[in-house]
Amino acid sequence: MKLRFTRQALRQLDAVLAYIAERNPQGAPQVQAQIQTVTDLLRRYPQAGQVTTRPGIRRVVVVPDPYAVTYRIGPGEIVIRSVRHTARRPLA
Repeated sequence: MKLRFTRQALRQLDAVLAYIAERNPQGAPQVQAQIQTVTDLLRRYPQAGQVTTRPGIRRVVVVPDPYAVTYRIGPGEIVIRSVRHTARRPLA
């Protein structure tokens, strides 16, 4: 299945990786690889994420780092809507 990031999700991912790179240069590639692993999993198993209270939106947490990827399943594609630290307040 095709996977696509929204502009917002790409900005968030860039911000996450930049933040980590400033504090732990070796950590950013690890987090990027973990997020890549999650998105690869979603391509194979789109229903893998937890259903949220928002209609049509699912969420999967990147382990062991506390980042959540939210997405929706569309016709023939998965759309990544956000990549955020789990300690941050959820988007409305």
